[in-house]
Amino acid sequence: MRKNQSAALAAAVLLIVSGAAIVAAPSAYAGAPGGTRASDRNSDFNGDGYEDVLVGAPGATVSGKKGAGLVTVQYGSSSGIGTSRVARFSQSTAGVAGAAEVGDGFGKAVATGDLDGDGYDDAVVGIPGEDIGSVTDAGGVVVLWGSGSGLSGSLSDWLETEEPTAGEQFGVGLAAAHFTDDTPGDVLAVLDRYDLELFAYQSGTQNSLKKRSTQRLSAQAEPREILPKSLTTGDYDGNGYADLVVSGLTVGDEPGDGWSVQLSGHADGLAYERDFEGGPVAASGDINNDGYDDLVTGEPHGPDDVYGEVWAGGVLVEYHGGPGGLSEEPEWWTQASPGVPGNPEVGDGWGTDLSIADTNGDGYADVAVGAAGEDIGTVADAGAVWVLRGSADGISETGAKSWDQDSADIPGVPEKGDKWGAQVRLTDPNGDGRFGLLASAPGENTGDGFIWVLSAGSGGVTASGSWTYDAASLGAPSADAAFGAAIDE
Repeated sequence: MRKNQSAALAAAVLLIVSGAAIVAAPSAYAGAPGGTRASDRNSDFNGDGYEDVLVGAPGATVSGKKGAGLVTVQYGSSSGIGTSRVARFSQSTAGVAGAAEVGDGFGKAVATGDLDGDGYDDAVVGIPGEDIGSVTDAGGVVVLWGSGSGLSGSLSDWLETEEPTAGEQFGVGLAAAHFTDDTPGDVLAVLDRYDLELFAYQSGTQNSLKKRSTQRLSAQAEPREILPKSLTTGDYDGNGYADLVVSGLTVGDEPGDGWSVQLSGHADGLAYERDFEGGPVAASGDINNDGYDDLVTGEPHGPDDVYGEVWAGGVLVEYHGGPGGLSEEPEWWTQASPGVPGNPEVGDGWGTDLSIADTNGDGYADVAVGAAGEDIGTVADAGAVWVLRGSADGISETGAKSWDQDSADIPGVPEKGDKWGAQVRLTDPNGDGRFGLLASAPGENTGDGFIWVLSAGSGGVTASGSWTYDAASLGAPSADAAFGAAIDE
């Protein structure tokens, strides 16, 4: 294990104001492109060509410490994922930095990327509840390295912010992608409660992690101040470099509205592009199959989530990519939109989570939507999930499907507080080109958490043959684990 504090370099500070940029550090590397398009994110930790699945259980008890947290990995194969080819990691795993402590929340956020450019994806685990010395909830991040045999805790890397402060929660949001030619591997973006920090492996070796830049977003975003909540990446302008969207909520005079900041990728670094409506949830993918990634944001609980308002129950905002980047005028979607199953109700949380990928192999990426607050009959906050179909025009008014635990072929029954759909992920672990759906209910069984697996065929996602598993199914402690609170894209 190597422990790296984020020592600042002479790189320019990231300024989230018009015209500012992250200037490249002096040394440049040609590098092989890593995660550029949204569809490049395949989480292949062992390099066998099959997508693997990384799941966080931040509430798990580890070494007797409640809420210390853990992550599980299921390795993909021609038959998909199961409960046998798995691995488990926590701060009690040999080689992983630190020690399991009460309330650490190891696995509250997860991400993948090939950070060292060796051809194997690496797993990045956020630990926002980590105490640094006497500084409570300062947060930290662990990098687990991929290899031909999969992930290993051996020689894992540790990150913390340069000057930890109480409640900072460094690692609450994560993403990695090929934003620039300056490094051979993907650049890692880390959120805390206020800031965005970027890290890169300058020489392509695992012991040379350096901080590239940092800035408090809420102090710099134009025209509104935002509190960052999540990250997504995609190549929205088709220039061969990933762009980064930081999605959050407004603060100040008009608090609580979803708002996002786009940083565009270039050969010499990321540059501020614009601010726009939508957030704090975001996902990217090529919905209209035009070669440019599109962006969808979710606002599950905004100021307009009240009776009588058009956005009650949650709203999605759809932006299309193109040669000039993301479109200026978005499309708006709610449960009241034509072709969308269900009815909008206050507190539904439609847009709690999002995932974008092609579920039926027609070339158009589809949009999975979670609504963790959806009531099923009289059962409050049982949750539900949707898949909206992609088309040449973007999200389509036809072909949408929805499921809950009362739906045919879905195992289980809806229970109060299950929050089914708190995380949704479209994933293709068998490599057939059709992305099935993982839908988690971290509140299932009073907080143990379960994940549902819905496969995909020529007609897209189907409930037929769906099955469930929890942390115990993978050989991990399950009591109050909140298993599925995070699933990597």
